[in-house]
Amino acid sequence: MQNKKVPSMVAVGASLLIIGYMGARQIDTAGNGAKNTEKSSVTAEYGKEIQTGLFYEKKEQNIVAMAMPEQMIKDVKAVQESQASSETESEPETQPEEETQPEPETQPETETETEPQTQPEPETQPEVQSEFSDIAIAQVDDYVNVRSAATTESEIVGKLYNNSAAKILGEENGWYQISSGNVVGYVKAEFVVAGDDDLAKRVATRYATVNTTTLFVRSEPTTESSIIYMLPEGEDLVAIDESNPGWIKVTTEVGEGYISADYVIMTTEFVHAESVEEERARLQKEEEARKAANEAARKAIEEAERAEQEKREEETQPSTTATPETSAPVQSEDKPVSDNISQPSGGNGQAVIDYASQFIGNSYVYGGSSLTNGTDCSGFVMSVYKKFGVSLPHSSAALRSVGYEVSLSEMQPCDIVCYSGHVALYVGNNTIIHASTPATGITYTSPVTYTRVLTVRRIF
Repeated sequence: MQNKKVPSMVAVGASLLIIGYMGARQIDTAGNGAKNTEKSSVTAEYGKEIQTGLFYEKKEQNIVAMAMPEQMIKDVKAVQESQASSETESEPETQPEEETQPEPETQPETETETEPQTQPEPETQPEVQSEFSDIAIAQVDDYVNVRSAATTESEIVGKLYNNSAAKILGEENGWYQISSGNVVGYVKAEFVVAGDDDLAKRVATRYATVNTTTLFVRSEPTTESSIIYMLPEGEDLVAIDESNPGWIKVTTEVGEGYISADYVIMTTEFVHAESVEEERARLQKEEEARKAANEAARKAIEEAERAEQEKREEETQPSTTATPETSAPVQSEDKPVSDNISQPSGGNGQAVIDYASQFIGNSYVYGGSSLTNGTDCSGFVMSVYKKFGVSLPHSSAALRSVGYEVSLSEMQPCDIVCYSGHVALYVGNNTIIHASTPATGITYTSPVTYTRVLTVRRIF
């Protein structure tokens, strides 16, 4: 680098010398009034190498060449050659700067900002899907056959009744493969409605089953509000609203109320399909239950008739003992209440209702089962049927599974009508008899659908 700097300094000095020389010449010629003549003589002295109209740079180079000694001319030429070489060599040095900033390398930063990696909407959809998205509800007049394959020629493996639910396992040529209860098979898609949340919630029942000794139903969702109803452990109520934290709104015999969520177990129940084997077993059980109930009713009637006959015979038999005139008459009101109760006099449902109707006006007692001294709703049904030789559970929840189910349109006297946490006996003429509340006791109520009916069970 030092060798290059020395000729450069010499060139600069030479240039300054020439500029001074030309300035002096111009001043001298100006004083003599012969500027143009001097310019022409200089041009002639330099020879024909310099032409009028050449660039000043070339003139300067020729002037410097004439004014400098031989060694200085060599140095100037060396400087020029060095500068020319430096200019050609310096161009590649700026190219790497362009190569170090290739535009494509900045694209990944832009792509990272625009790629929708943080918003994978299709992948998050399953998280917001409804719990009923894979549920199919039968919408038919009675039932739709469930078949072993997706063809009407395949074997029938069960029945999916109207408003019954099934889980969708797959779809094939207009058929759904389903699972419902113990039935797995295919139903035609045209007979079910799939993924309808409103319909699924409408046909489903949400139960709150009591898991404490006694559950209080309160008028408001606070422990300070009044108690309107009570249920023992194992009973359940229909939940109608679970949006209030810690409390569940339910329906009861006395109206809507609130229960603590800490003392119940929540379940969702659908009506499921019935397999061919289950249907066969159910029909057999129903037939056996009818026969047993009819036999029990026949025996009860025979015993009642025998007791009535014995009573008539005692009344008609002449008395051999004289009654003292001073004897006080027997007061009928001193007789136990049960002595005034007529025994069953028939084997059909109407005989059951006739017997039950004798207890209208008697007390409602929580947990009781006495038709005369006080009973609750399930105790009332249990005790009435007991007189006809039928053993039933003392639980409204358990009574939903006895006998066999019939529709509201098929109800007959003495059918058991099941509600949320409550049961009753159907009287006929759209009326029930039941142990209703502590305020009303055993009473009649109409219409049957004064609140939602969960199921109707037939014993006889």
